[in-house]
Amino acid sequence: MMDLSTTYLGFPLANPFVCSSSPLAQDRSQLRRMEDAGMAAVVLQSLFEEQIEQEALELHHALDHHAESYHEALSYFPDMKEYNLGPDGYLKYIEEAKQAVAMPIIGSLNGHTPGGWVRYARLMQQAGADALELNVYDIPSDPQVSGEAVESRVIDLVQAVRAEITLPLAVKLSPFYTAPAHLIQRLKQAGAQAVVLFNRFYQPDFDIDHLHVNHQLKLSHSDELLTRLHWVALLFGRVEIDLAVTGGVHTARDVLKCMMAGANVVMMASALIRHGVDHVSQLIEEILQWMFDHEYESIRQMQGSLSFRRAADPSVFERCNYMKLLRDAMQHRLM
Repeated sequence: MMDLSTTYLGFPLANPFVCSSSPLAQDRSQLRRMEDAGMAAVVLQSLFEEQIEQEALELHHALDHHAESYHEALSYFPDMKEYNLGPDGYLKYIEEAKQAVAMPIIGSLNGHTPGGWVRYARLMQQAGADALELNVYDIPSDPQVSGEAVESRVIDLVQAVRAEITLPLAVKLSPFYTAPAHLIQRLKQAGAQAVVLFNRFYQPDFDIDHLHVNHQLKLSHSDELLTRLHWVALLFGRVEIDLAVTGGVHTARDVLKCMMAGANVVMMASALIRHGVDHVSQLIEEILQWMFDHEYESIRQMQGSLSFRRAADPSVFERCNYMKLLRDAMQHRLM
């Protein structure tokens, strides 16, 4: 029997499938369906920094309802009431989720400054979360802020949270940092046990006919996996930290590629939204069949087999290979 087991954040998992933070995880019956389908762990929908700040403003208004700036201050924030259960409801839902399923429940905080993160990280631990994912969603647009300052802000955030909790800690990053490998090494030193690569920024489009900006959510596709595979393959065995891939994982072959690059787990949301949570069961069957056909006994046997560390020709990951590709493309065009 092929062994699909892996580990992530110190948890032994039956397989590498983790539901990434999304509205799919906001319902207990859906959590049970995921577990029945074979999902090994779940990251709950994120609690946003803006929700924490809005709650603080509402509390301030309750204590001092004559504050003239209250309504204007609240107008700075989007209407977050319908996004999820809010800070207090989120903590209660962690308790309910833990009772509903046996798989690890990972809480998620989304933001970019310490603020209320530290307090709510501690409260999530008290509510029974098995681990915490810090979803660092930061778009540094200030010309006066350097790349070093941006990265230091992430490190400060992780250190502040780590000082308050003992839970295993993962950090979800974007692909746009100047030196990702160095940053991830610093995150490890700051107390993170895992990194999730990479966050997907939902970027606006322009309506040039009506002259306004369109905000829309687009599900991921397998084409987005390439950047993730590249960095996981570069990091495997060079930074002692768990690696999770998110964004672009849709098929059994996608999952196998992630494992061979060196990932501990894969995280899925778009594929589950598109195909339903039972999609996991189908992927597990397809992976088992592929492993049987190719004589693999376990996931661990293949982990990192196509990484930089184990590559017969490491240049495939580096700049010299870029020049070779350009030369080959030009030669093909001239033929």
